[in-house]
Amino acid sequence: MRPILMKGHERPLTFLKYNREGDLLFSCAKDHTPTVWFADNGERLGTYRGHNGAVWTCDVSRDSKRLITGSADQTVKLWNVRTGTELYTFNFDSPARSVEFSVGDKLVVITSDPFMQVTSAIHVKRIAKDPSEQVGESALVIKGPQGRITRAVWGPLNRTIISVGEDATVRSWDSETGKLLKESDKETGHKKTITSLCKSADGSHFLTGSLDKTAKLWDIRTLTLIKTYATERPVNAVTMSPILDHVVLGGGQDASAVTTTDHRAGKFEAKFYDKILLEEIGGVKGHFGPINALAFNPDGRSFSSGGEDGYVRLHHFDQDYFHMKA
Repeated sequence: MRPILMKGHERPLTFLKYNREGDLLFSCAKDHTPTVWFADNGERLGTYRGHNGAVWTCDVSRDSKRLITGSADQTVKLWNVRTGTELYTFNFDSPARSVEFSVGDKLVVITSDPFMQVTSAIHVKRIAKDPSEQVGESALVIKGPQGRITRAVWGPLNRTIISVGEDATVRSWDSETGKLLKESDKETGHKKTITSLCKSADGSHFLTGSLDKTAKLWDIRTLTLIKTYATERPVNAVTMSPILDHVVLGGGQDASAVTTTDHRAGKFEAKFYDKILLEEIGGVKGHFGPINALAFNPDGRSFSSGGEDGYVRLHHFDQDYFHMKA
């Protein structure tokens, strides 16, 4: 399995997202410029210019026509995927940390960071079919969680919103009323900041990664803890295979601690675990710094990782991966 090295960002990667067909890969980084690549050969297609802060997150609509990005410049922008044209800008009073289109692409959930006197919040916006009719008002704003909300995603049928963040708690909210429905159990839940969240292909369960050196698998409706994967490093990124029972965790240590550890070339690896049996089944080394982003291609035949080193590494699996006996 030879990785394709994709160099287009000058700063650390923050987020990776495939479109539904799996032919395009979108990458976000701290260098202000989200980028789109061909997912099969890693060729750079283009960039989306307009942000002037680190871009933390992105999502792409089901038809691959619209891209949405959230940035530290306190804006969320809608783009035309094909032309790179900026269609609309949502303004906030603090950095935007997470974005996700709803099923049907009519709504988007956005999280904004705490900043000065502003508390963190979850915002739901309506997305107009015609960009010229787009308005900035929120359909719903949810406040409550302490500290940064690192990720918020839609639950089944857009009825709920699942949020995670610095307070180490997973929460489920009613997406109509904003009412808190459930919280993860303090005993079995994470002990430190939850950095990342990835839903399963069928949307029935989701995986969270945390600085407490674990990843946990949850039922999306009940927030029941299903599995816990223990590692020896803080987890910055998580993803799951859509076709096999494999969980991939990426991490390293905090960027500020990198110089204090021995970093033999490409020591930072994406680790594969058996989803059911919890045991480590392999690792893919290569990054020269912590892995900040992971994404599986929807066809399950390749995955990509984004690192503190500014590279995106695209890995197409060899045939024997699919016949691997755990």
